[in-house]
Amino acid sequence: MTDAVTSFGLTDAQLATQRMVFAPDALAGQVAVVSGGAGGIGRAVAWLYARMGAEVIVTGRKQDKIDALVAALRDAGHRASGDVLNVRDRESVDAFWDRVWAGRPVDILVNSAGGQFPQAAIDISPGGWNAVIDTNLNGSWHMMQAAARKWRDGGRPGNIINIVVVTTGGLHGIAHSIAARSGVIGLTRAVAVEWAEYGLRVNCVAPGAVETEGWNVYTPEVRATYANSNPMMRVGTAWDIAEACAYLGSPSGNFVTGEVLTVDGGGQHWGETWTTGKPDYFKG
Repeated sequence: MTDAVTSFGLTDAQLATQRMVFAPDALAGQVAVVSGGAGGIGRAVAWLYARMGAEVIVTGRKQDKIDALVAALRDAGHRASGDVLNVRDRESVDAFWDRVWAGRPVDILVNSAGGQFPQAAIDISPGGWNAVIDTNLNGSWHMMQAAARKWRDGGRPGNIINIVVVTTGGLHGIAHSIAARSGVIGLTRAVAVEWAEYGLRVNCVAPGAVETEGWNVYTPEVRATYANSNPMMRVGTAWDIAEACAYLGSPSGNFVTGEVLTVDGGGQHWGETWTTGKPDYFKG
């Protein structure tokens, strides 16, 4: 098996053997699309879903990363394929869903594509703001609506899980991402009601301080404080988030829609995170 080694988080070899609490046939016969599938959280979701019996289709911006993940999944005996996709481009998103649907209907969409950079809100440029909003909010919406139309037109039920961030406070230095992810949460709640008539469930998973290669955008000094941002006094892993997605994606979540499942070690209730370092003003 090939193995992606990153500065943080779990490798493919670890994801292939990580203890699994779900039945290996919990998603048997299901097809799942995972956007941002080659990233830390998306990668863990792809592995867990595949190990639960689903056929997994991963998308991302870089062909080599997608190919490496697909090869690792197939080497482990799972059904997997990949597709290069820019979620910000609606025409590309629609074309992707046409291609996928021509082969087989999809049952689950996990929107894990996204990203941000730390910067004080007062210094964010219009270009930086638009880039984060376009990827995290518009990109998620393009995937959600395109998938929902396929399910509606095909008369099939569907399941959407959006990866967001904890927006209830304590996360500073990424105002553009908070705005975008808050928009996704609002969309989720709205369409969970509107799309219920089509048999669609729509939910969010909100990670707290989770150790993945995405941490590379933050300084070592900032990363060192993340374990202190929640009352459990530790960081989570991508597997923790994948298990939340497994709960919502499998029959265990069949009566859950329009919800935000927060996986942050209690950080939303206690603690603070400064992605750009804590200003002197707040140091007392």
